[in-house]
Amino acid sequence: MNIEPIARVHSCFGEKFGVPRQPLLADASRASIELLPPLDVADAVAGLEDNTHIWVIFQFHQAAGQWSTKVRPPRLGGNKKLGVLATRSPFRPNNIGLSVVRLLEVRTSPRVELIIGGADLVDGTPVLDIKPYVPYADALRDAHSAFADNAPEPLAVEIPDAVRRKAGAYRDDWGTDLPRLIEQVLAQDPKPAYQKPDPQRVYGMALCGFNLRWRYQGQSIQVVALDDE
Repeated sequence: MNIEPIARVHSCFGEKFGVPRQPLLADASRASIELLPPLDVADAVAGLEDNTHIWVIFQFHQAAGQWSTKVRPPRLGGNKKLGVLATRSPFRPNNIGLSVVRLLEVRTSPRVELIIGGADLVDGTPVLDIKPYVPYADALRDAHSAFADNAPEPLAVEIPDAVRRKAGAYRDDWGTDLPRLIEQVLAQDPKPAYQKPDPQRVYGMALCGFNLRWRYQGQSIQVVALDDE
């Protein structure tokens, strides 16, 4: 079986750490899916703009070759093991991922690309396929998952005025609202769930070309700095 990427992701997330654990949890995130030859033509996306959401099938390219039959999902605190096929761990036999994202715009010039929102994709992610989201078939009201039935409770996030001003001045080609994105990403608690927050430690992640740094203060997160990389 030979599968080649049909597109490549350009994302605000520069590394794995800090990426939302599920798509749409950070709705302010923006990304571009650039189509590669031979699909880099307008005909390949004709009609796609009539959809509000799409499925993106992709490769966890930073997790290749490290899978196990049982894993410790962060959602369960990292202390309980489940079969890899009973989780959404990126460390899988074929390291394939599946995300539903908002389709904001279809661009066909100067290149063919899809602008998406609510993405949980690292910059450079290879895309294997794209399909329209079909509400009557894909949204199952009676579905249930004991593993992760509800979204996690968000943490409070405090952003100093100076950081908020710097983030507010950020501009990119996708319309990212960086102050809102910082709040949404940190509210999901990026650190592994099994780690206890260390109020003396300053954590950091690559976001939109910046080094975002924060610390834990009780039940909230306090942004320390937004440094240029």
